[in-house]
Amino acid sequence: MKIAVIGTGGVGGYFGGKIARAGFDVTFLARGEQLKAMKSNGLTVKSILGDFHIDPVKATGHLSNIGESDLVILAVKAWQIKEISAELKTIMHENSVILPLQNGVLAVEELKELINRKNIISGLCRIISKIESPGVINHFGVTPTVLFGEIDNSKTTRIQKIKEIFDASGIHSEIPDDINSELWKKFIAICVSGLLAVTKTTYGELRKLKETRQMMTDLLNEIYHLSQKMGIRIEPGFVDKSVSFIDTFPYDSTSSLTRDVWEGKPSEIEYQNGTVVRLGQKYGIDTPINRFVYNCILPMEIKAREKLQVSR
Repeated sequence: MKIAVIGTGGVGGYFGGKIARAGFDVTFLARGEQLKAMKSNGLTVKSILGDFHIDPVKATGHLSNIGESDLVILAVKAWQIKEISAELKTIMHENSVILPLQNGVLAVEELKELINRKNIISGLCRIISKIESPGVINHFGVTPTVLFGEIDNSKTTRIQKIKEIFDASGIHSEIPDDINSELWKKFIAICVSGLLAVTKTTYGELRKLKETRQMMTDLLNEIYHLSQKMGIRIEPGFVDKSVSFIDTFPYDSTSSLTRDVWEGKPSEIEYQNGTVVRLGQKYGIDTPINRFVYNCILPMEIKAREKLQVSR
């Protein structure tokens, strides 16, 4: 099976690296200094579960150079899905499968705008990782996990084959009974990232202070109430479980959205707290904490995107 990993950041670099290390035919799409370093020195993954290095590694800066792929793992930022969707067709054949691992709950719907539904499955990952330096990925929190499945939750042969690839690569993966429910469970938890950005805190600092811990809990509860109004199947008490899970994160850790905002880069704010605000308005659920977080970050997001357009 030929596998394409689109985006070689903390997510694509780690999971793609594990798959390539296991001997599968993997080609990475990377850019700039990351691509240059991978071509010169391979890919290094530092991990709390054990470091590894791959050299040589197949990598390119042009998606069309990858060629037809059986499995396409999308590991770009959520806001990049729309701009890359049309180009994905150049590496697909009739039975290609696209597995999006973006934050948020919109990836599948955005992909379906240009790509046949039959070629798309749904997925998410759990990992705290980042590019430490060009060619070096650092995984420093949470057991790396991939959850995935057919959009309609049917148990198909192709889903099982992908599970076998993850198993052979030493990647913990699950095929849940309801993938949409799992997407929302992750969505609820990751929206704390915007609160970290606004308060300029790490997970440890945010949860330690009584006032910001309460804001975090209120933010999570808003999204949980929204999910229930939308008919998403999530068990009672999930917010408490989410808080307990966040309590296990390394004290000094942050999220990719948080770091992007702090560094003046475009972020996934529209796909996290922004999505909560819009869906809240649509379904009549008030989301004041999420709205506050979104509105605070929005001016910085506009500046970051204007800067990106100029640089292009």
